[in-house]
Amino acid sequence: MSCLVKTNYSHQLSSTAMAMCSSFCPQIPNQLRARPICPFPTKPLFTLSVKAFSSETSSASSKDGLSARIGFLGLGIMGSPMAQNLIKAGCDVTVWNRTKIKCDPLISLGAKYKSSPQEVAASCDVTFAMLANPESALEVACGEHGAASGMSSGKGYVDVSTVDGATSKLIGGRINATGASFLEAPVSGSKKPAVDGQLIFLTAGDKSLYELVAPLLDIMGKSRFYLGDVGNGAAMKLVVNMIMGSMMASFSEGLLLSEKVGLDPSVLVEVVSQGAISSPMYSTKGPSMIQSMYPTAFPLKHQQKDLRLALGLAESVSQPTPIAAAANELYKVAKSHGLSDQDFSAVIEALKAKLQNPPK
Repeated sequence: MSCLVKTNYSHQLSSTAMAMCSSFCPQIPNQLRARPICPFPTKPLFTLSVKAFSSETSSASSKDGLSARIGFLGLGIMGSPMAQNLIKAGCDVTVWNRTKIKCDPLISLGAKYKSSPQEVAASCDVTFAMLANPESALEVACGEHGAASGMSSGKGYVDVSTVDGATSKLIGGRINATGASFLEAPVSGSKKPAVDGQLIFLTAGDKSLYELVAPLLDIMGKSRFYLGDVGNGAAMKLVVNMIMGSMMASFSEGLLLSEKVGLDPSVLVEVVSQGAISSPMYSTKGPSMIQSMYPTAFPLKHQQKDLRLALGLAESVSQPTPIAAAANELYKVAKSHGLSDQDFSAVIEALKAKLQNPPK
């Protein structure tokens, strides 16, 4: 089965150059993107090279590729739409999730099912994993009947979960010990970008595997960055989410302050959206926050987890992060009020709680 892919327009940046770049990349209109056939072979990964496609690619040459068998582990709020996009593009996908019921919608779309990560990895050429936290990522990759048990030379494992660098290196080491190749590729983006295939991949690790899975990343995302050694992708993702969590906490304070001094917070959202600090996050989430509604796109518990990991990263290099530390405490308060599974914008409720229950 062949799979259609979108041509990539992002830069493959080195670790040094990446530090100077924004993770918010311009989107190329869909009508300008070529959609060649996915160039995956059934032979070992290391013997192949990837054909570069452009908008001038002929229809004849776009049919020259062979397909890969793709595994996908973890079908939560992010993993499910990512796997769906691969299936809808015509890729041969085998899925697994702790609770099988989450696999059923994908099976109905044509996915195959295996009962363990080990079986998925053993039956596929490349296996993706999208897990909720470092503990889950480590267990699914390295635990009993984990993916590593099904890996062997010529296979690839791509972990798109958000974990700390130490966990990523541990998983990578275990995968490499089997003779397989490893790529970390955490994503920037939440539920809607995942559904729309507009994620940003922050990759590091085996460069040959990166080049081979690039067409698959282009199905699921709008841009991708190669950052060098394993650990750099994890670090970049934690820095991005640290900034995002702090921004949301500050935005929450602004909404409540504007209302308290008699301003219309809806007007504040409009003013912010037209100024230098404009962010899609503010204009998208602001209106629902004003109505105390928090439809989950990125769970608050995951934002707090990422802040915790980012603070650990900062501590490891003696970098002060007082703003992020304060934001982390606010998310912890929100979790204590039962908001873990709400969208991370529900952090505003922690500030409301502080107003209603001032310290004595």
